Amino acid sequence: MLVSNALIGLREGLEAALVVVILVAFLVKTDRRWALRYVWVGVVTAVVLSAGLAAALTFGTRQLSFETQELIGGSASILAVGFVTAMVFWMRTAARTISGELKGRLDKALDLGPLAVALVGFLGVGREGLETAIFFYATTEAAGAGNNTPLVGWLLGLGAAIVLGWLIYRGAVQINLGSFFRWTGIALVLVAAGILAYGIHDLQEAQFLPGLQTLAFDVSGTIAPDSWYATLLKGIFNFTPATTVLQAVAWTAYVVVVLALFLRPVKAPAPRPAPLTPSHPGETA
Repeated sequence: MLVSNALIGLREGLEAALVVVILVAFLVKTDRRWALRYVWVGVVTAVVLSAGLAAALTFGTRQLSFETQELIGGSASILAVGFVTAMVFWMRTAARTISGELKGRLDKALDLGPLAVALVGFLGVGREGLETAIFFYATTEAAGAGNNTPLVGWLLGLGAAIVLGWLIYRGAVQINLGSFFRWTGIALVLVAAGILAYGIHDLQEAQFLPGLQTLAFDVSGTIAPDSWYATLLKGIFNFTPATTVLQAVAWTAYVVVVLALFLRPVKAPAPRPAPLTPSHPGETA
């Protein structure tokens, strides 16, 4: 759990940090520092609301019945998989254009006033914050009550992302964002597949999905659930020694389809055709 949560925290945190770095650098370079406070108001508001949502999901569901907890936990896990899938594909193509898009939005917001500037900061960080809240709840549910490993992993990942963001802003480090998002995207697909399988198991325990007793395999006799390697596999991939058929099918289908789509080459946009011009004076196209 420590490694996978740290990876998700680093990825989500760095995306948010890059948004802040781009916005702050743009305002500083264009000598419009007066707007910095409003960007930070939007950023801090997004962070506070995201933390509140994570806390509400994590602690607000513990008084519910077992079946209801499993239903909510399984649904949150599948929602988290949807978020991570959309995230890795979006950053696959947007890494090269995100800077220009954010600068364009902020430039327009500056003409509208402080509220619009704060909204750009809020929306830029809020999307990652919402994803982080859902991820955090899903991973803490997978770890079980009383296990603080997911929280430690998230703090390490987010802390590293903040440090990297600051170093990037100061020019102390340069990261090939295309390679970074590609390799972390591959790792996150495998992590998401494990979260998907765990979410399906939750929904089976909630009796929302069938097949809880129909196992694809049970290697508990070979891989002891309390062994260090079982813990490592569960922490990174949410692997369980006893896996249902539905879990195994979902994990395999997700990895095969999503990795195949993610790893295919990104096609460059086709150039626009040049406008037709008359060959001789007086001709029309």
